[in-house]
Amino acid sequence: MPHIANAQAGRISVSIWGGSWRDMVQAAIAAKFTRETGATVEFQTGGTIDRLNRAKLAKGSPESDLTFTTSHVGWLYQSDDLFETLDMSRIPNAANLVEQAKISPGHIGTWAYVYTIGYRPDLLPGVNFTSWNDLWAPAMREKLAAPDWDPSHLIAVAAKLAGADAATWERGQDKLRALKPNFKAFYTNDANGQQLLASGETPVQVILSMNAHYLVNQGMNVRLSIPQEGGVLGVDTVAIMKGSRRQELAYKFINTCLDPEVQAAIANDKKGSPTVTNARLDPAVAALPGVFTTPEQWRTQALIIDHRLRAEKTNEWRRWFQENIIAR
Repeated sequence: MPHIANAQAGRISVSIWGGSWRDMVQAAIAAKFTRETGATVEFQTGGTIDRLNRAKLAKGSPESDLTFTTSHVGWLYQSDDLFETLDMSRIPNAANLVEQAKISPGHIGTWAYVYTIGYRPDLLPGVNFTSWNDLWAPAMREKLAAPDWDPSHLIAVAAKLAGADAATWERGQDKLRALKPNFKAFYTNDANGQQLLASGETPVQVILSMNAHYLVNQGMNVRLSIPQEGGVLGVDTVAIMKGSRRQELAYKFINTCLDPEVQAAIANDKKGSPTVTNARLDPAVAALPGVFTTPEQWRTQALIIDHRLRAEKTNEWRRWFQENIIAR
């Protein structure tokens, strides 16, 4: 394919988390993008909120051309007018985008996962988790861990079990308080959570599906359950920053993200769900819990918190959870 004749075609800047996420985007997306356009990709890395704050400071003259972030944090960018409105006609591969990945006018999903129940069957013999309600069983006393930075998963679950939803989450507060005796720890990052599971200190966790599959690949005896109510869906997204001067390249980069072969490579690497319907996954990956490849799976196995609501409520939820559940 001929290289783009553009005075600014030499490079494009992408804001993303560091570590394995940057490495995966480099290997699965950026390498193909560079082969097809001749443009190199440079990465600006950092934490989710740190990058949002930097973007606010640079509003109108962004440090990066594109940003990867979570669906709900993306709504904070969107509400602050930091994203370009996407012209979907310039992203041909978006014709195959699943509905659940159409997040806002400015950001769309690139891969998905769930937070669900992961556990050590060797330490919990005979135990099965068919419902989120099973976490409340007396036998789970002081066995459970969950992330301390984002309680939205359990907020949504408790609300659903109480006959409500995330918008009326207060109706699940008593249900959440009843879970308090079953917590042993709250993990501060993915590595900390994996350590707690590996040591057996917390043999059951609210866990990111991708992390559970990683631990299995490392030889750990971990089982992942998708409860009948569904795993709490997470979608990572991409957007073009408002004010980017390399929009032609930015659109080509997003189109590369949604290429079916690229999507399959991401799913095979991270064990997450592709966000296009025409990706063909390794059958062993497609069979994993929390990997959705059919409309039926998306419909029945994903518990979705409205992404904009989640953005608006995250701080309130975190504060309530800290005061009422984490605080001893």
